[in-house]
Amino acid sequence: MSNEKPIKEIEQEIIDDFSLFESWEDKYEYIIDLGKKLKPVEEKIKTEEYKIKGCQSSVWIHSTFQDGKVLFEGDSDAIIVKGLVSLMIKVLSGQSPKDIVEAPLEFINAIGLSSHLAQTRSNGLRSMIKQMKMDAAVYGS
Repeated sequence: MSNEKPIKEIEQEIIDDFSLFESWEDKYEYIIDLGKKLKPVEEKIKTEEYKIKGCQSSVWIHSTFQDGKVLFEGDSDAIIVKGLVSLMIKVLSGQSPKDIVEAPLEFINAIGLSSHLAQTRSNGLRSMIKQMKMDAAVYGS
């Protein structure tokens, strides 16, 4: 799926979506819901090769490069983390390698995610972002 919207615009949509929820309980429900809607990946993706190091739960991210855009797919065995994978794919998939590498991903702080995730999940999210940016950098070189 190629994304026609710039990263900033997608981030703003996510910020707007999260602003509709008053409690973090509701925001977590929304994140879980995003995870449930994540397109399933083929079992061949769920291997050590695509597993994100530094995540407490199992997370797999696979990327391909098509028509100048990086396409991501992913999954996790943890329901909240699967929602985080979905958020990152929504923002970064279908973007150019340069845009992905340079994206500050300010929505994470703007929606309060960094302060509401457990330390281990926060580390895992950082590892996921780092891997996605490294993948994009390889395609961009």
